[in-house]
Amino acid sequence: MCSELIQLEIESGIATIFLNRPEKHNAMNDDMRTQFISALEQVSADPEIRALILTGNGRGFCAGGDIASMERRLNVPAGEVGFNGWRRQQHVHYTQSLLHTMPKPTIAAVNGVAAGLGADTSLACDFVIASSEANFTWSYVARGLVPDGGGMYLLPRRVGLSKTKELIFSGRKVDAAEALSIGIADRLSSPETLLADARAWAIELSKGSRTALALSKTIVNQSFELSAEQIFAQESQAQGICYTSNEHRESVMAFLEQSIGKSKGKA
Repeated sequence: MCSELIQLEIESGIATIFLNRPEKHNAMNDDMRTQFISALEQVSADPEIRALILTGNGRGFCAGGDIASMERRLNVPAGEVGFNGWRRQQHVHYTQSLLHTMPKPTIAAVNGVAAGLGADTSLACDFVIASSEANFTWSYVARGLVPDGGGMYLLPRRVGLSKTKELIFSGRKVDAAEALSIGIADRLSSPETLLADARAWAIELSKGSRTALALSKTIVNQSFELSAEQIFAQESQAQGICYTSNEHRESVMAFLEQSIGKSKGKA
């Protein structure tokens, strides 16, 4: 799929989504979000795709919400602002949920500015690899807004409660080196090798059983909210599913055949 605002490339089981409004540093407007949702649904549903990389074309990853869209929202009749805003938020949250719950590994390859919704979107991925030229900012407060892309859920899980408050209250920029040191980014890369490094990591992360990866991610994503007993119960249920999977059967049989071969060789 290739469209004006979103590009999706698939190569050897690794999907890469490019946010494609480089002249606006990939700021997200409604049309772009619609296409982004379509691409995420396609990646999620395709069993041949084993991992997803998300990045931006041009110099920015995603500069957040589109200012022109914000202006249009303010210009509707006063009595419609609230409901229109609520309806928009349903699309935002659906988009972020698709990314956060994607049943396969996801990596944000942050190539430049990740501001506001862009910063939240990077954290909705499982992992963040940042270019040395990247920076992150939760700049919502400067617009009279609160983080609405899952940032108040995702950011404290990476940097802790106090640091989350400091970053949201100040809206200051976090450069790539600091992002790595405080846990916003997991790895750094050069601008020239960012996508290649992200792809190599995606291949490494997606080698295992698709069934086991999807179930493990689903449970780990809930591990801060649920009790140990609830997590243990989900583990038991997931393991029961894994016992029936082709991947488990093939792995066990291959191991047994290898062991038998070694035994015969010793004899």
